[in-house]
Amino acid sequence: MTRQTSSAPRTIAFIGAGNMASAIFGGMIEAGYPASHIIATARSRETLDALEQRYGVNTTHDNADAVSRADVVVLGVKPQMMHDVCQALTPAVQAKKPLIVSVAAGITCESLERWLGGDLAVIRCMPNTPSLVGVGASGLFATPQVTDEQRALMDDMLTAVGIVEWVEEEGLLEAVTGVSGSGPAYFFLFIESLEAAGIELGLSAETARRLAIQTARGAAEMAFTSEHEPAELRRRVCSPNGTTERAVNSFENDDLRDIVARAAKASSVRAAEMARELDQ
Repeated sequence: MTRQTSSAPRTIAFIGAGNMASAIFGGMIEAGYPASHIIATARSRETLDALEQRYGVNTTHDNADAVSRADVVVLGVKPQMMHDVCQALTPAVQAKKPLIVSVAAGITCESLERWLGGDLAVIRCMPNTPSLVGVGASGLFATPQVTDEQRALMDDMLTAVGIVEWVEEEGLLEAVTGVSGSGPAYFFLFIESLEAAGIELGLSAETARRLAIQTARGAAEMAFTSEHEPAELRRRVCSPNGTTERAVNSFENDDLRDIVARAAKASSVRAAEMARELDQ
């Protein structure tokens, strides 16, 4: 959390401390953020006890109390619950005026600000599930009220669990959803399909799975660390008239690029639909 040297750490309340929220503050704590400045809320006492034991954070059932003590409020409840949660928090939010951060898909900044009483700095964040293992990808959008210091704090929070990319138009978060928000499932499906192909070719299920997963892991690491773009890495693997070239040509003949583009667009369109459905 290197950018916090100029001032005391901010108190951050996570309203709804599910897997994604705990991944974020767990990564923050591992990176050096003081657990004493993090408040987590949940409905289950069992969940709160587990969070206290594992991370040493402050916990409470009382969302409004957490907001009253926070400089930053991270809203991590399910999208369908967000309207009611926000309305219940409005008095505490208006009294404190914290930075509002939402990790819920499909809820616009305009809706959040309206539900919480207005005149607020709001950031929407679209993280993805690999944040749970420290290699996430998060897209963020900030309203004009958000300060440079608040942006820097969000960078520090989320780089603790992966990479951060800011977009300058809120609508582009729908594209982020289509690429990285939903993207892990695409790769899981490809691994699943490659495993099945290996079994059909005669490998045992265990061997096919281990080979498929390790191959995906290795390819991703090569793409992440290489100075070359993925297209060049692909070309380097494809020897002329070789086995890989034939397999890649099969993908190309089956329009794999169009299949992926249609899938990402379908996810993006659904994100826009959710925003309209949840706007009350």
